[in-house]
Amino acid sequence: MTDLLHSPGFLGTNANFAADMTLVMSILVALIFTTGYWLALKGKYDIHKWVQTTGAVLNVILVFWLMLLPYRDFIVRDSGGPRDSVFYYVTTIHATVGFFAFVFGNFVVLRGHKLVPEKLRFNKYKPYMRTAYALYITTTLLGVWTYWTWFVTVSNPPVF
Repeated sequence: MTDLLHSPGFLGTNANFAADMTLVMSILVALIFTTGYWLALKGKYDIHKWVQTTGAVLNVILVFWLMLLPYRDFIVRDSGGPRDSVFYYVTTIHATVGFFAFVFGNFVVLRGHKLVPEKLRFNKYKPYMRTAYALYITTTLLGVWTYWTWFVTVSNPPVF
């Protein structure tokens, strides 16, 4: 599996397979969340809940499996660096917004399943869901920018 993840990517950039897969899966998760948003607008709340839960679980897997290690290796430890400063800025902005989207979005999903303590529950659910959705879509767009910066515009792209 490691050989596959570190093999050349399929999108025609300097990325490896893992980075290309991360980008495609992140966009897929954004589409899943958008489908869930649409289902809520149509009043199909039971299906909406499970579609959003599926998106959140896939996102947790992506973050822990394919995003944290590259951030640690190429930003915190600066493996293969130094690189253009935009590389670090774009990635850190993406990671910061992504952290808040991840924590808040998963809290909203857990709240939807009544898996948070009573004191942390809220009654007006819609503003929280919309905020979580907006944060996730913003993070996805920042992730596309990060991918572009890492594997298209930076003169010294990271090598996994």
